[in-house]
Amino acid sequence: MENNNVLIIAEAGVNHNGDVEMAKRMIDLAVEAGVDIVKFQTFKSENLVTKYTGMASYQLENIGKEDSQLAMLKKLELGYEQFKELQKYCTIKGIRFFSTGFDIESLIFLKSLNMGLWKIPSGEITNLPYLEFIGQCNEKVILSTGMSNLQEIEDAIAALVNAGTEKKNIYVLHCNTDYPTRFEDVHLNAMNTIKQKLDVEIGYSDHTPGVEVSVAAVALGAKIIEKHFTLDKTLPGPDHKASLDPNDLKTLVIQIRNIEKSMGRFEKIPSYREAANIKVARKSIVAKISIKEGEVFTVDNLTTKRPGTGISPMKWHSVLGTKAQKNYQEDDLI
Repeated sequence: MENNNVLIIAEAGVNHNGDVEMAKRMIDLAVEAGVDIVKFQTFKSENLVTKYTGMASYQLENIGKEDSQLAMLKKLELGYEQFKELQKYCTIKGIRFFSTGFDIESLIFLKSLNMGLWKIPSGEITNLPYLEFIGQCNEKVILSTGMSNLQEIEDAIAALVNAGTEKKNIYVLHCNTDYPTRFEDVHLNAMNTIKQKLDVEIGYSDHTPGVEVSVAAVALGAKIIEKHFTLDKTLPGPDHKASLDPNDLKTLVIQIRNIEKSMGRFEKIPSYREAANIKVARKSIVAKISIKEGEVFTVDNLTTKRPGTGISPMKWHSVLGTKAQKNYQEDDLI
């Protein structure tokens, strides 16, 4: 966001399973993979859900047993002091620390960390008090849009702007909140609909298996890619199965950076390196057989062959019917 490169966010989320040492190992892996930001999730479980809230279908499927969301989240929660510890660890390791807050108390805490950037998760896109708190901070905002329609996204942007955030500082991530997301449910074209209709910079929060949809999103203009990762996909928890393992995370970074390089300019002209091949790859008008001076050039005594250092075949009809000004041997350039 500070330069023209795609911002790659490695979403650690709650894949530390409530263990700060595991969270640090995840930071190490994010550094090794070469991502820009490692992101966590900050919440007080009691502030996030009621004791009666059930588990989402993907959570039930991924965990394999039914429980309340509150009980599940309590096992995944880190304390505020632990997040301070993780931020310091990120500083030591040379990577940017980031976390999403899921309740106002957690937002107040995160504000004290001076991250300079906010992430609004998909589930909070209709939470006006939450949006207004972040909006009044007047800092850069990343807005995820899973489960939402265009009007809800527009309303959320309006809430942020009305509270004090400049619209140019809002980045909207296309997203599908299913873990993992089926490819047929991605609808990646909707990402550019968001850009065109709402006049905002776009990105993609990817919950599909693998890395190809993220790479495609970059080719379509995404400025931010967010992707969950884990130490091990077989670990217990709601998000591990839909996350990248360490090797996949490295692959994601390599492929995105390669796509960035390949996008290039909009003008269609030969590159510097391929221009050198023009002479050997294109063709010229040459003698098909021996031709004597004064003979008329015809389709019977002319053909086209490499190299492209003679008369271009695009002048074929201009040459036909004229007379040879000298003798030619087979394969001589005309």
